[in-house]
This record gives sequence, structure tokens and C-alpha cells, in this order.
Amino acid sequence: MAATSPPPKRLRRLRPGRRPQRRCEAGSAASTWWRRGCAGVGQLLRGLLGGLLAGGTAATAATLPENKAEAIYHVYDGGGVKATGPALLVRKSLADRVSLSAQYYIDAVSNASIDVVTTASPFKETRKAYDFGADLLVRDSLLTLSVSRSDEPDYIAQAVNADVSHEVFGGMTTVSLGFTRARDQVGKKGELGWIDQARHWQYRAGVTQILTPRWLVSLNAEAVADSGFLGSPYRAARVFGAAVPERNPRTRSSRAVKLRTLYDSGSLLAGSSVRAEFRRYWDNWDILATTTEFGFAKRLGESFLLDASLRFYAQDKALFYSDNAQVETVYVSRNRQLSTFKSTSFSARLSYTWPRLPPGWDVKLMGAYERKSFRFDDFTDLRTGSNYGYDANVLQLMVLATF
Repeated sequence: MAATSPPPKRLRRLRPGRRPQRRCEAGSAASTWWRRGCAGVGQLLRGLLGGLLAGGTAATAATLPENKAEAIYHVYDGGGVKATGPALLVRKSLADRVSLSAQYYIDAVSNASIDVVTTASPFKETRKAYDFGADLLVRDSLLTLSVSRSDEPDYIAQAVNADVSHEVFGGMTTVSLGFTRARDQVGKKGELGWIDQARHWQYRAGVTQILTPRWLVSLNAEAVADSGFLGSPYRAARVFGAAVPERNPRTRSSRAVKLRTLYDSGSLLAGSSVRAEFRRYWDNWDILATTTEFGFAKRLGESFLLDASLRFYAQDKALFYSDNAQVETVYVSRNRQLSTFKSTSFSARLSYTWPRLPPGWDVKLMGAYERKSFRFDDFTDLRTGSNYGYDANVLQLMVLATF
């Protein structure tokens, strides 16, 4: 998904609160939550802070990120997968022109998902991820470079990211461009060395516009190209009822467009804001997906901020997906993430700002809970013979200090 462009600094009156917020990205399927989809550690931290974007100060393209330290502990439980672990972030500015950041993330995974229990044995593993970044402020532009690495016993993901954002028209418009180059090494337990690899290229662009002192709109686009091993060495497909190794194409290209609007509703309800976004995704595997999200934020007194959101997701199946293929084809997969399914999620976040701290210091305590529901139209639970579905719970606890 394309990154949300940071809104210009003149929007400081748009939403209640004082602190610049990180960008929020939406995911599509729960099982990728703990693998490559989360290979960039920053995505998890951005996801937690994304709700506060509707209730805090806008980030600015012409201002370095604040000095900060963050600690988070997360729990994901759903669909037979349980993942827990901490994440840490430290950011420090140098000479008001450069900001350096480092992140560390641990994910302890216990996997007994339907793919595992019907074709293999449950397993446990630990994933560790690292992220190092640098932001350089040049007049009205912010240049960002970062590298990330994620290690699992049978999977290594590495990425290099470059982004630039620039204010134009007196700070009323912010334009952003970005590029990511990533490489994955794929292994299989029981086999020495790496069995294959995958490469990824991502291009993104966005524009954020202040329409009024209370209303902001952003439009973002993304293009992704993948090549190499794009499946799982453990997953099996079904052809005429028999289990066979899945066979996916070795190339994939996708496009996505996201429109987001944010409005300060303080004139109707003091200390509140509302937001909405719509995302459209399509690729050459014949998958078409739509994400719609609505959010609301409200300050509760001087110290508390409540944020809630509701998200709907729906997608069509891939061209070569089949729950039980009746024709032998070159490509075949029974990956439920490539099937036809719908998901809904509700999330709520509550933050508390510690009062009476020395000037320049800000400490927040945050808690977030999300309930996800997945329902599949053409993926069968082989244990029951009915269409598969499951619910998942996500809990996040966080301490953030800016200085």
C-alpha cells in the first residue's frame, strides 16, 4: 500500500493535539501479519500511531521527526497463529538537519494455522527484525533513507527504502515520492541452504492538499513488481482431491490507489475529528481488492485521546486459485490469501499523556485492541468440509517519550 504523504505544517489547527504522527498502512490477510508484510519493523509502530493521526498534529515535510524513544509489546491470536513480542525505537536529531533512527523487533510465533494442521505439523519459531534510517532536512524537502532486515529460521527479508517529500504552494501542498528495493531468501526446514529467492521493487507517489484550515485530502499510488519464488515451500494444492505442491507464477505486478480525507469536527463536537479512506488494488494474477475504512477520534479531557476505526476488505480470487482443481494446469494454488474472501475489523486505541513534565518532554501511554473477522467463499476446511472462517485479536501496549 502506498505510504500516506505527511501533510504540510500549516495544518497544525486541523486536529486536536500537539505531536506529529506516523503514517498508517492497512494489511490484507492475517497470516502475512507476522511474515514479509511485517518485515519492515516501522509498519507495526506506524499502525499503532496511525489512529492518532486523526487526533494529533500533522507531520510536516519541512520539519525533522522529534527525538523520541518508543517501546511496544504486541499479541496476535487468531486462525491458529499466535505471535507475541516487543519492539523498540530510538530516534535522535543531529544539528537540526539530520535525524537518525534505529528499531528492533522480536516476534515469537506459534503456528497451527489451517494450512499447517491439514498438510504439516504445528511449529514454533522466532523472527527478529532490524531497521536503521536517516532523515535529512533540505529547505522545504525531507529526504529519508532506511534499510531493514528480517530473520527467520527459513526466511530472510532485506530491503532498502528511499523517500522524498517536498512542500509547494506556500506549504499548502506536499508531494512525496518513494522507492523500495527488497530481496528475500527462502529456505525449507529439513533442507540445507536456501532453496530459492525473491526480489521486489516498489514505486510510490502521493500528494496531500490542505483544502481548508479544517479539511485535508491525500491521494497516493503504488506500483509493485515481484519476481522469483512467490509461494510457500510448505503449502500444498489439491488437484482431483490429491495433494500436490503449489505452483505459482514467478512474476507478479500490482497497482494500488488510495484516497484519504481527514476533517476537524471540533466545531460540532469539541476536540474531535473524523476520517475516511478508500483503497483499490489490482494485479496481473487477476486479484481485485477494495478496502474501505472510517475513523473517529476524540479528546477526553486534557490527558486522554480515544480513537476508533472500522475497516471493510473484500477481494476476488487469483486466476490460478482452486480449492480442488478439476483440471491440470501449469499453475495451481490453494493459498487462502489468493481466494475470494471478505474481512472486517474494529479497532480502538486509548492514549494517556503524562501531565506536568518539564518543558520539551512528552510521555504517552497507549493501549490498542483490534478484532478481525475473516470469511472465505471458496476455501474449504478439510476437517469439516465447510467454508473456512476465523476471528483474530490484536493487542498492543506502548510507551512513547519525546524530548
